[in-house]
Amino acid sequence: MTQAPYPAARFRRLRRTPAMRALVRETTLTVDDLIWPVFVRDGTNERDAVPSMPGVERLSIDLLVETAREAADLGIPAICLFPYTDPSLKTEQCEEAWNPDNLSNRATRAIRDAGLDISIMTDVALDPYNANGHDGIVRDGIILNDESVDALVKMALAQADAGADILGPSDMMDGRVAAMRAALESNGHKDVAIMSYTAKYASAFYGPFRDAVGASGALKGDKKTYQMDFGNRDEAMRLVERDLMEGADMIMVKPGMPYLDICAAVKSTFGVPTFAYQVSGEYAMLMGAAERGWLDGDRVMVESLSAFKRAGCDGILTYFAPRVARLLQE
Repeated sequence: MTQAPYPAARFRRLRRTPAMRALVRETTLTVDDLIWPVFVRDGTNERDAVPSMPGVERLSIDLLVETAREAADLGIPAICLFPYTDPSLKTEQCEEAWNPDNLSNRATRAIRDAGLDISIMTDVALDPYNANGHDGIVRDGIILNDESVDALVKMALAQADAGADILGPSDMMDGRVAAMRAALESNGHKDVAIMSYTAKYASAFYGPFRDAVGASGALKGDKKTYQMDFGNRDEAMRLVERDLMEGADMIMVKPGMPYLDICAAVKSTFGVPTFAYQVSGEYAMLMGAAERGWLDGDRVMVESLSAFKRAGCDGILTYFAPRVARLLQE
């Protein structure tokens, strides 16, 4: 890198005014970068707050359709559905996960029937339906890989049949992307995309999300035998390469801000559509501090989301999506 010595080069010249800063800004956050994760519950005209996620609610399907309409009106390209499943429907074999009329699939069809110009992403994991709270089927305390993959394939097909545009396998079982892609191709769903939760770490930042989907109380043990060790970077690169070879269209890193190095490495190494999930714990920390007046909420929101873009991400799943979309319109 060649540049003139001071004072011929004064970096402050290009920071002098908002207009000058805008002209040379390297990273720009837009509404096109956003995916809005939303929680759906049973009932009609029902909403209830998630206490550990200020401003986030579980919505019945009728209200969720209106939320999807709001997202489309704001220009948000996609929403991602997460169900709060009735505990009576949770079993050790997770059969409700591939029920064509489960909560997630009914919500997908309702949004699709509303004719909204928005993509629908769904979560492919067994924890909302599992009596044990795990992302896979459990036997004698062991999370079974291949049996779980079989269940996940059935779940993926049911979601594709319901009208999902993007499937998000978040389970971290080995071989699930290849199995899903093969099943989608052979069942008439060749255009359904897969955004694989490829580098999903066994993180303490997921706690509020588990409250939101009702999995916290059910979880027995932890998820460290199938989610990644947070000390590992090279393993993430191997997982990305594998998932791409198995047919993933997009790659996700989760959590987000504590793993920006992984986001940057994935994008620079593979050059594929790369996403990050600003997870519930990240959102809760920023919101909690902002509510107490310790941080400027809007400024830290934009700064945190811009960090993902600077690291190379093509998009971000964030609970801030509607708030930042409105701010960007001002």
